[in-house]
Amino acid sequence: MEGGGTVSWMKYGSFVSLLVVLLALWFRSPQNAELDDRLDTVLSSLLRAERKVGMNNVARPKVAVGFGGCVDLIVDGVSLLNKIGLLPTDQPLHHDYLENAEQLSQSFAYFFAPGAAAERFMLNDTFFSELVEGARDLPGNRWSVGGNAPVMAGRMATEGCDVLLGGSFSPDFTDVLSQHITVAGHVVEEPDIHLILEYPSGASWGHYTSRRANRYIIHSDDHNPYLSSMEEFAAKLDNFRPDLLVVGGLQMMDNFPFQSGERDALLSRLADLLSSSSPQIGVHFEMASFVEESIMEDLLHYVIPHADSLGMNEQELPNLLSLLKGSNITVLSDPNPRVATILDQMREVYRILNQRSKEGSEERDTDSAKSKPLTRLHVHTLAFQAMIVTRGSQWKNTMSATAKASLTANRHVCGSNDIDPTKARLIMDDSFSVSRREGSQRIPLQETRPVSCWDEDDYEICVAPVLVCTDVYQTAGGGDNISAAGLVLQI
Repeated sequence: MEGGGTVSWMKYGSFVSLLVVLLALWFRSPQNAELDDRLDTVLSSLLRAERKVGMNNVARPKVAVGFGGCVDLIVDGVSLLNKIGLLPTDQPLHHDYLENAEQLSQSFAYFFAPGAAAERFMLNDTFFSELVEGARDLPGNRWSVGGNAPVMAGRMATEGCDVLLGGSFSPDFTDVLSQHITVAGHVVEEPDIHLILEYPSGASWGHYTSRRANRYIIHSDDHNPYLSSMEEFAAKLDNFRPDLLVVGGLQMMDNFPFQSGERDALLSRLADLLSSSSPQIGVHFEMASFVEESIMEDLLHYVIPHADSLGMNEQELPNLLSLLKGSNITVLSDPNPRVATILDQMREVYRILNQRSKEGSEERDTDSAKSKPLTRLHVHTLAFQAMIVTRGSQWKNTMSATAKASLTANRHVCGSNDIDPTKARLIMDDSFSVSRREGSQRIPLQETRPVSCWDEDDYEICVAPVLVCTDVYQTAGGGDNISAAGLVLQI
């Protein structure tokens, strides 16, 4: 009897298990189907918004992009640290630059847990070489063209632009660039290597777990901080006659051991280059991970006053705003901020910089009043894209550009031009406040019209959700690709 009872229970138990699974699928399917339908609708709507502005039968826009470039060695960050025997620290700390293994452990832990992007200069050449050698042998490593300028140039060439790229590269490097990219700069024998420590969301390193996918970049670059291609780049600008001038890569100067007065002289030459360009040429400055307060102040003096457009992420925006308001640099901010928070910070940056531009122009005589008002501000976050564009300015197609930036975020991080909704999710709220001020309007996310645009003061604001990639191929270079793609539709 006991044996028969066991057989019966096993037989009916299997049936019950199957029934439970079928019931679970029955009850789960409508919800999943609804989510799938929603993602499909948002995706098709974003694609439609992107396609509203075509580049067919139009002369290829010309974009000049500087400065610098490198070769990225991309590895799984945790695997590399484990391989070299670097133990997780109990004391996460921010360091402006790195000199030894202990500081790397502390700095990596500081940014890894919240999942915030970071980039640090390694003063210790020997230790950096050991890290590179360890990364070379790591399974799954990849080499790619790196540096803000080459990455932005590559994206813009892909999207239909002719590009003048300011940088000094090896022959192997230039061989892999698009035929639509012309290089201005001298040849170097060996390109600088930047080590990209990537990690996915939920990655573990000791007792630390990353809240989102991101990367930690280490370099010991002693060429790019000197903007060595600037003279040749400037010489070719006049004949190239660009529609847009883009400046990036200046974070290479951050905490670099220049001789006294060297950095000021370089940035002063850059300011002369920017101010001497035609007023009709838009100037975009792409921010990056700056931690040295003095270089941020130099940027506010030499570079930002000559830029019509700024691009940055959710870490760099509060960093800039903090300095503009007279406070210290903000090294680490919320990696998943709300839309209202970002929009308020954007409005304030826009207001302060334009007030400074206006006051600066009034103080100077007409001949030297080269400061430009800020007419475009693009902030890219994991969950959404946000743009402020001055009405009546040279920047056009803001809605489509915001959609394109959103789609490019998924394309780059997933490593595919074709967006797969099964490898994406929406993490932006179903509705968002336009400001943190009490009583502010809430805007619902409409699947059929996912890019929300509205007018305020003298500018238009557009916000688009990102189909966040869940099968991460690469985060490094994300901001550069996103910013470049957004710019292409606005020149």
